[in-house]
Amino acid sequence: MLGGRGQSTIDMVKKDDSILTQDFMGSVVAKRRPRRRRLGPEREAALFLSRWIKAPHLIGALAPSSRGLAQAMARQIDPKDEGAVVELGGGTGSITRALLERGLSPDRLVVVERDRTLAALLRTRFPGVRVLHGDAADLVALLRPLAIERAASVVSSLPLLSLPKWMRRRIVEESFALLGQNGTFVQYTYGVASPVAAPEFGLIGEVAQRIWRNFPPAVVWRFRRLTAPLARVA
Repeated sequence: MLGGRGQSTIDMVKKDDSILTQDFMGSVVAKRRPRRRRLGPEREAALFLSRWIKAPHLIGALAPSSRGLAQAMARQIDPKDEGAVVELGGGTGSITRALLERGLSPDRLVVVERDRTLAALLRTRFPGVRVLHGDAADLVALLRPLAIERAASVVSSLPLLSLPKWMRRRIVEESFALLGQNGTFVQYTYGVASPVAAPEFGLIGEVAQRIWRNFPPAVVWRFRRLTAPLARVA
């Protein structure tokens, strides 16, 4: 048991985020905790590429979304709206960061990521955001433990057109089960056609923005139910 000076040393070292050990003489030794290294742009791109190689039909892109694309996606939501915002396919967090910078409170954002490695990365990068490791095709059940039955918006980076038709249908249906009549589904694509067969789901869609400086160039779409007019978001 240490007292006086020894205890003061322990308290000081604890405040310094260190681990206390003792050497063979019984003296207190402070050993620094290893700090997490930030993932730089090159390592982030390498990580994203490795996940794409593992499952190209699920990742859908060779690199994370550009800042311009991420900001364009975030502009489609109104941070003042009530309710949760659900992001599908968080990746390395490009759009997650843009949503937060848009003014969305972290406790309103839920990110769903199917890749376990990327989900772990997102939890580290955005500790205030709820990150779920799971399948967007089971979105309603996935959110049930969080007591989320309605969402204001669903923001999707999933490669819908690369997915099997049954899975694409299930993801859209699950999303609108949460969105109800007035919610907005936001999706980007690299193609010229709509990523969602809107009439098939009773939806109306519009091109919100084209991002020519993304690689490859991308198109941001917004979808709502036919009974809900597409309101412009500033």
